[in-house]
Amino acid sequence: MLINTKRIAFAGLLAALIGLGGCATVDTQSAKSNSPIKTVYHINNSAVAGVAMNNIKNHLSADPTVKIVVVTHGKGIDFLLDGATDAKGNPYNINVEELQAKGVDFRVCNNTLVSRKIDPKTVLPGATIVPSGVAELGKLQNAEGFVYIKP
Repeated sequence: MLINTKRIAFAGLLAALIGLGGCATVDTQSAKSNSPIKTVYHINNSAVAGVAMNNIKNHLSADPTVKIVVVTHGKGIDFLLDGATDAKGNPYNINVEELQAKGVDFRVCNNTLVSRKIDPKTVLPGATIVPSGVAELGKLQNAEGFVYIKP
């Protein structure tokens, strides 16, 4: 009888300690929810630039604290070039400037500029030229904790 009582007491103590372990954990979800979400939009085809900018506007409306970076390379840089228009002839620079005013950061791949022989002076003001669009995507996701979105 004494052995069973000791086993029951030990089992109870063990269960209590395991239960207390859950009380000592840090609520990482709450800690994450207090900091702004960082999101990178990846554009490698300007055919989706209009849709992407509408997505970004909606994203900002839903969460004005979000930090958004748009990384472009390949044909995706075209909407960030001086004089670029959509299929209906509407200039892209108006939407780009509106989003920049809300804190959206546009980045253009220098490898693309070089390979396509595009003068960097034709990139819209305020857009940043980065050495490599693909490398920038990797850096933002891995080193800086950005969430990836591909419109």
